[in-house]
Amino acid sequence: MNDRIRTDIAHNARVWNYWLGGKDNYPVDRAVGDQVVAFHPGIGEVARADRAFLGRAVTRLAAGEGVRQFLDVGTGLPTADNTHEVAQRIAPDARIVYVDNDPIVLTHARALLTSAPEGVTAYVDADARDPERIAAAAGETLDLSRPVAVLLLGILNFVPDTGEARRVVRTLMDAVPSGSFLVATHPTLDPELGGEANEAAMAFWNENATPPITARTRAEFTSFFEGLELLEPGIVSCSRWGAPEAAAVAQFGAVGRKP
Repeated sequence: MNDRIRTDIAHNARVWNYWLGGKDNYPVDRAVGDQVVAFHPGIGEVARADRAFLGRAVTRLAAGEGVRQFLDVGTGLPTADNTHEVAQRIAPDARIVYVDNDPIVLTHARALLTSAPEGVTAYVDADARDPERIAAAAGETLDLSRPVAVLLLGILNFVPDTGEARRVVRTLMDAVPSGSFLVATHPTLDPELGGEANEAAMAFWNENATPPITARTRAEFTSFFEGLELLEPGIVSCSRWGAPEAAAVAQFGAVGRKP
């Protein structure tokens, strides 16, 4: 087993996998996951809503905007409808680069490194807080002179400093050309989305699991899209982006185009 894998402390990728019904998790992940559910019974819905948002956003960009390149930062463990599967159903020639620095994700990366014959997938072992390295590595697979969809789903919340999180976004978006897109989700304590339930759950998480998580306000999340043109419906609960009748979850979601 990879010596970076800790089985004595819960880890986000594995707990998320547990909430999504996966099998790539340990007893400590299930125990902490169940305790978080006790604080926030709807957390499983948040995980599923985030995943469904991924599918809708990638579908919209591939089918409606002609995007053929995707940079998925903070990939997580493989489940159903990974980015390459969604994109290549629409465009078999789509190219996808996955990025994560979780050792258990790395051990499962081979499950992500499948592709339609016409397309390409690649995996980069890098920390989201090192966007320069990510951009350089992505450029070995993607043509950074052509539009790229940069996916940051549920990852900026693991960058505690908002200024640093903005720098991550800015660096990645500076590396891609006009016509590229930013796709992001982020947890919030916003009471309009039922975010109060996140507070106790996050406090428990930060005491008992890794990495620590940070919620952000609507204004803070909006700041990640500075200089970009938001696609309709703008910044909403991720469950309602492309599915306006869905029940809201305490997780913002949005897609912005680089002019």
